[in-house]
Amino acid sequence: MSDNVGLSTPRGSGTSGYVQRNLAHMRPRDRAAPYPPPSSRDLDSLRHRQRQPDREILEHDRKREVEVKVFELRDQLEDEEVDEDEIDTRCDALRKELLAKMNSGAGSTTSKKGLKPHQVHEMADAKIRESERLRSALRISRDYEEGGHWKRQEERLKKALEREAVASSAGAGANREEEEREEEEEEEGRRGRGRRDDYDL
Repeated sequence: MSDNVGLSTPRGSGTSGYVQRNLAHMRPRDRAAPYPPPSSRDLDSLRHRQRQPDREILEHDRKREVEVKVFELRDQLEDEEVDEDEIDTRCDALRKELLAKMNSGAGSTTSKKGLKPHQVHEMADAKIRESERLRSALRISRDYEEGGHWKRQEERLKKALEREAVASSAGAGANREEEEREEEEEEEGRRGRGRRDDYDL
């Protein structure tokens, strides 16, 4: 044993005690901290960003599925010993039919469950459609901002404090009640308009 490496004695270990370097060990690529430093953190970096699928890859995969079906038809017709011109016309007709279906959007109803792990763009597209369906089911507006409720609540609190300061300095209690009523009606009107504008029932 040298430099505290290896066994203190090879007796009973079933080895010769010879120590060699592990050639299969992979060193980590980057030795940086797993999280960005606090100075570079901001709200946008912490916000969840949904992965956007590459539309060209999705289009290529759809066209590839069409060509696979056309090739299967061609193979089947060749096994049945159909004339080559007839094979070409049937394959072209099937290709046109499948491309028309693909362009109309009828074939884009794949669920996330039926996808394989390597189909990352298809999974991202399915996740976006699922999120959109959930958003519309829960009637969440498109311009919803996370934490917006707390901001509105803080604004209302600031306005209330300002009103109290103005009311205490001016001593006009009746005016304050009227202002509060007007603001409550205005807030109710905004909430009602927002619900009607955001959602089509």
